[in-house]
Amino acid sequence: MIEYLEGNDAVVRGAIDAGCRFFAGYPITPASSILHGMIRELPKVGGIAVQGEDEIASIGFCIGASMAGLKSMTATSGPGISLYSENIGLAIMGETPLVIVDVQRQGPATGSATMGAEGDIQFVRWGTSGGLPIVALAPTTVEECYSLTIRAFNIAERLRIPVFLMSNKELGQLRERTDLDALDKPEILDRRRVKGDTGEFVPHLFLQPGDVPLMSDIGGKRIVRYTTSMHYKDGFITKRPEEIGEMMEHFTSKIMNRRGELELVEKDFQEGAETLLVSYGIVARSAREAVAELRKIGKKISHLVIVSIWPVPEIALTESLIGCKRVIVPEMNLGQYVLEIERIARKTDPGIEVVSVSKMDTTLLSPREIIDRGV
Repeated sequence: MIEYLEGNDAVVRGAIDAGCRFFAGYPITPASSILHGMIRELPKVGGIAVQGEDEIASIGFCIGASMAGLKSMTATSGPGISLYSENIGLAIMGETPLVIVDVQRQGPATGSATMGAEGDIQFVRWGTSGGLPIVALAPTTVEECYSLTIRAFNIAERLRIPVFLMSNKELGQLRERTDLDALDKPEILDRRRVKGDTGEFVPHLFLQPGDVPLMSDIGGKRIVRYTTSMHYKDGFITKRPEEIGEMMEHFTSKIMNRRGELELVEKDFQEGAETLLVSYGIVARSAREAVAELRKIGKKISHLVIVSIWPVPEIALTESLIGCKRVIVPEMNLGQYVLEIERIARKTDPGIEVVSVSKMDTTLLSPREIIDRGV
């Protein structure tokens, strides 16, 4: 069925179709319509939606609901992500499935609340103590807001981790022609639970670091230990260096051992092209137009759209850089992801020129700006 949906509405639809049954958030532009949509729609399917007293409480509610057995999601923008920081670490430490939607806006601080940017790209990667890896997906269309929300839930539930969906003001409030019924939807995945409801339960049990432990819902007959402090497999606090090191390896390996399967990119390569355009998020739409315009006038150029921005899709990037002499990276920030492209380019071929086309004045990069400043 053809509909005209906003990106934020598509996130709501995707969450519910993924099995989300708990949402908590605090009003914040430009993510508020996700809160409103979940409050309106979740009760229709037996779910619960809560407006917390602030962002800190909201993500805390979601962590509790998730550990009690409900697929959970929260949504905010840059200032809220700042307040989420400590509880993001708790979700990592406690191996808690959770989807966090960041509808980015211009910062820093309160910034321009009604204006757009994609300035939280590095912050979500490094915004909580410890520096452990995270997973973040970046949609470029309203339909991808829907499908990637489902995929974010699948990853969160399968790996017992928080997963970020990095939307933005333009995409969240863009109304676009969509046909969700025609999409190739991911199969819905659920967390793996321990069988039965009695007996001893080891909340972080793994044989090899990176194995995903079975879960048991808090509130049942089993005792489930959960702590924000460093713990061992049994959930009890530990200060033994060997146990702490093993847990750190485990938290890291759950993601990094699966980098290949987590990579999501869109390739549009042209044979013989020595210039590569790398884009993500809302800017990918302008980048596609720029590529089309350049090809019309006979210039050869390839295009790689990065969908899974964290962990960095190094396999796809390395393959795309082979034979390149110039890489153009347009971004609606001061040049954040270009740092990752430069790092991989140096390993692939130190002679590759990496060009940053950045803009942070709340307006979109146009195809012409990408061409004029990058090519």
